[in-house]
Amino acid sequence: MNHNTHPGRRLPAEWEPQSFVQLTWPHADTDWAPYLDEAYECFLAIARAVAVRSDLLVVTRDVRATEEQLRRAGVAMRSDGGRGAVLFEAPTDDTWARDHAFITTIDGDAGCVLHDFRFNGWGAKFAAGRDNAINRMLATAGMTGGATYEDDMDTVLEGGSIESDGRGTILTTSCCLFAPNRNGYRTKEEAEAMLRGRLGAERVLWLDHGDLTGDDTDGHIDTLARLCPDDTIVYVRCDDTSDPDYEGLAAMERELGALRTADGRAYRLLPLPMAAPAYYDGERLPATYANFLVMNGAVLMPFYGDAERDAVAAGVLRQAFPDREVVGIDCRVLIRQHGSLHCVTMQYPESVTLGGR
Repeated sequence: MNHNTHPGRRLPAEWEPQSFVQLTWPHADTDWAPYLDEAYECFLAIARAVAVRSDLLVVTRDVRATEEQLRRAGVAMRSDGGRGAVLFEAPTDDTWARDHAFITTIDGDAGCVLHDFRFNGWGAKFAAGRDNAINRMLATAGMTGGATYEDDMDTVLEGGSIESDGRGTILTTSCCLFAPNRNGYRTKEEAEAMLRGRLGAERVLWLDHGDLTGDDTDGHIDTLARLCPDDTIVYVRCDDTSDPDYEGLAAMERELGALRTADGRAYRLLPLPMAAPAYYDGERLPATYANFLVMNGAVLMPFYGDAERDAVAAGVLRQAFPDREVVGIDCRVLIRQHGSLHCVTMQYPESVTLGGR
């Protein structure tokens, strides 16, 4: 694998200015089928919240039907003039844009690089061939301007598995990057070489503990702990000692307390409440307040129908992002498929332009 370093390359922080956000639309031939109308309502709520703040790219297998849904829901089309949604038709397996969409770096004076990493369904757990092909189709169609396409298909890397502070620090989990059927890394040094070469990481912070029951991703960092401005980390804390996730999350909290910034200081740690246990068909679901999206002027966060915990989590995010509006979106349907709001979205930095109409 080619892991040549690129001086000046960095992975921007999620709170930096953005050009557009991507959604990949659900349809009847996905696992959303038993409750597709509920899934549509959630995706439409996300689309509305995004489209008033930035452009929105919607990848869908049926442009005409999806545009009709969006218009009925009050989502503006960019073709009408001004900011709004742009639709792109492509066959899709599922909806997890965070993990199959481009990961974008800023490469100094060279501009942005769109990294097309391989998506293999979180270690060959699920069909992913169609989703894995979306990025190349977007690039070939000229949907992503102002950036260079980079074929990274020799490496599996999912957007939900990494967090960046925009200044060279990446936070990740060993249980995901070392999971079988991804890259076969045996040491942190091997994984760090990839993160340095592809994403410009200057240092990598590892969490070796923490996992949520029902998680299919092998411990994506965006379900557990998130980097925020001013050397802040928000993270999931479990106070119920009888919860099966308690021990792992407590160990993760201790690890977070031991992390240091690039200049040797402790991080400011803000605990998010553990979402109330949620079940579907007798199976516990990985509900987490850490799965929020930071975008222009706002933080879109998942709500789970628990007014008290939802409010506490929103208060924590207001502390972490005092200059942004916190917008809650009911994501109870998303966790039935073991993901949440951040998992179905992917942001693109300001200098990447969205083509199409």
